[in-house]
Amino acid sequence: MVYVNGIQPVMDHNIYVHALLDQFEARFGADGGQFRYDGQAWFGTDYDKLWLKSEGTVGTNGKFGDGDHEALYDRAISRYFDVQTGVRLDIDNGPTRAWGAIGVEGLALYFFNVEATAYFSDRGAAGRLQGSYDILLTNRLILQPQVEMNFYSASDRARGVGTGLSDIDTGLRLRYEWHRKFAPYIGVSYSGTFGQAADMARSRNERVHDLNFTFGIRTWF
Repeated sequence: MVYVNGIQPVMDHNIYVHALLDQFEARFGADGGQFRYDGQAWFGTDYDKLWLKSEGTVGTNGKFGDGDHEALYDRAISRYFDVQTGVRLDIDNGPTRAWGAIGVEGLALYFFNVEATAYFSDRGAAGRLQGSYDILLTNRLILQPQVEMNFYSASDRARGVGTGLSDIDTGLRLRYEWHRKFAPYIGVSYSGTFGQAADMARSRNERVHDLNFTFGIRTWF
């Protein structure tokens, strides 16, 4: 997007590349330490883009889990919202699952960052809601609440997900933009499983609710 006279946003057809490592963090709780990352990148114009998204967690057991990797075609439908469609692959230490994906991403009222995505496969359907908001305490000190919720139409015991609301990952992070493209942060994070997913976690002697102290970096280019 470019600006005319500094105020009026208009769409253009120049090609850009952008990458964001939103979470690159260590988490410490009652059961020990974990590592989590969440990043995305896109290539294209203001109208059409190729998005790549990836996230995952190395748990207290040292195994890589919650591995979600997506390749999406993105089309702008307004100045603030895009529609996205493509594929999602769940690849980690568990069995691999493949999904089709369709959703929307953009800035809602008061500049809330929101994502809503539906997934479908021969195993049923799933949905994810994500949101975050930057609260500027100063020009460089930013408080960011964030939440991610996952829903499934059918349980998958091999991957530890259950019908309905399966899990939540949320946090409150305070970052300092030392440079605009590099910001260390501290915060607290909570991850929890519910319903059938919680029963599966208990049967494996895993924590159902986990509150952690968190620190990491956020960077982009």
